[in-house]
Amino acid sequence: MMTTTLFPTSGSQKPGDFVHVSVLPAETISLLLTDPHGIYVDCTIGGAGHAGLLLEQMAPEGRLIGIDQDAAAIACAERRLGHDARVTLVQSNFSDITELLCQMNIDKVNGFLFDLGVSSPQLDEGARGFSYNHDALLDMRMNQGEGMSAADILNSADVKELAAIFAQYGEERWASRIAQFVVQRRQHQPIATTEELVDIVKAAIPAAARRSGPHPAKRVFQALRIAVNRELEVLETALDQALTCLAAQGRLAVITFHSLEEKILAGKIRTWLGRCACPPGLPECRCGHVPRIEVVTRKPVLPSAAEIERNPRSRSAKLRVIARKGEDL
Repeated sequence: MMTTTLFPTSGSQKPGDFVHVSVLPAETISLLLTDPHGIYVDCTIGGAGHAGLLLEQMAPEGRLIGIDQDAAAIACAERRLGHDARVTLVQSNFSDITELLCQMNIDKVNGFLFDLGVSSPQLDEGARGFSYNHDALLDMRMNQGEGMSAADILNSADVKELAAIFAQYGEERWASRIAQFVVQRRQHQPIATTEELVDIVKAAIPAAARRSGPHPAKRVFQALRIAVNRELEVLETALDQALTCLAAQGRLAVITFHSLEEKILAGKIRTWLGRCACPPGLPECRCGHVPRIEVVTRKPVLPSAAEIERNPRSRSAKLRVIARKGEDL
């Protein structure tokens, strides 16, 4: 069942400490906004960076719906966007798009934005448990009021399940060995903190393999975050719902940050393009595949060198945009 909390913007508070630098801001808005009078949904509103830019270019009768499952992000967006009657903020998972829009009596939307990066405040705030650089309880839930925490998974999943999580979601070479070390450690006491997990990962990965590359725990932390929040499963559902709710000529913009998200998005685009699957030589198409979209960005849009210098976390960002086929409404 969907759990949502709607926040009418009031502008009664000053900006807080939730500071997140949106990636590819100008490029995203220029490709997404085709009708200033339309309805747009920012499915990962975060610090409202993209949303704020959208509002600057939208007409007075336009409408912006911002979704985020993180209560802190919603509170920040409410402060940043101020008193604007065009804005509705919803604390919810973006896999509930169809039901949410139905509740608002919205049939079609002119644009959807998915920025799939984890917000800097979520990574940097030690208490959330996302970061291997801060000792904290292993939580990692975007919505801290729902679901299993990272500690719950580490202390309950068997060795095969843990190895699969680390391998599939983190593309971790030492997944099986790390899983074995986790199970061995929790036999003595439950694993509760990020520091404990980092120590386990460092002990499991041979010293020679830890001398180069990123932090040895980076991939395990990514894998757990994805598993805790069901990110890939939710993304598959949400993308299909967004396309269904997209108006003719409306656009869907997705910013990805790692290969797993890329793979899901690429698969959806191939399906939506509906290319003919008939054997060669048939006089006419019989498979019935019909293209539902047009690709706006033939190649992903990447951050400039200047943006990467300003915001190193933008380095892996890739923006892709598609448009729903059909006549204008």
